[in-house]
Amino acid sequence: MLERLRAVKSKAELAKLKKASELVTDSMLNVIARHGAGTTKRELFEALKVAEVERGLTFEYCLLACGNSHNRAPSPQRWEEGDVLSLDSGGNYHGYIGDLARMAVLGEPDSELKDLLAEIEAVQQAAFAAVKAGAMGGDIYASAEKQLAQTSQHNHSEFLAHGMGVVSHEAPRLTSTGPVPYDDYDAHRPLEAGMVVSIETTIKHPTRGFIKLEDTVAVTPVGYEIFGESGRGWNLGRTAR
Repeated sequence: MLERLRAVKSKAELAKLKKASELVTDSMLNVIARHGAGTTKRELFEALKVAEVERGLTFEYCLLACGNSHNRAPSPQRWEEGDVLSLDSGGNYHGYIGDLARMAVLGEPDSELKDLLAEIEAVQQAAFAAVKAGAMGGDIYASAEKQLAQTSQHNHSEFLAHGMGVVSHEAPRLTSTGPVPYDDYDAHRPLEAGMVVSIETTIKHPTRGFIKLEDTVAVTPVGYEIFGESGRGWNLGRTAR
């Protein structure tokens, strides 16, 4: 019963989730712009932690991958010219979680990288289009997976949608096969205005590395609102400027 009550956020709660998302993306873009070739994943992790705390967030976590590696743990691995960088971080603002992922590259993104991120964007947009009050929760997966099946990287791709709030996986619960086990009872119920959903698409490319977008969207009576929308394209590291 308590989880059902928490599934729909008040205006004050929505404002905190929006602020948390904006501060997380601002922190990530700041770190990307200030770091370049030779920076280690450990240094990027620590820099993002500091950036989030400076902005009033309680740092929760950071998963980061660079180069052609899919390993997202902090390490001595260096971010070098031509490498992609994936930052996936959660920051807590007055008890509410901002959980987003953004991409960067050292040097200008080539045509393949642009195409790969465009495929992810197409899946994200397909999922967004299914978000509105009254639509079935499962429509988000149906729409995203239909688009995902048309991409060149569908065999290397993953899609996930989960509820957001005081923790990074709460109602609405939309899948029973995600990384956190729970029943998908909200897939069979209508979405309600005030619900908040994280929508994420990942490509684990065999040669270009870990490429991902994760966005937080609030359900509205007529559609959705994205929280922390900035930096959704290829962001350039310091040496690329």
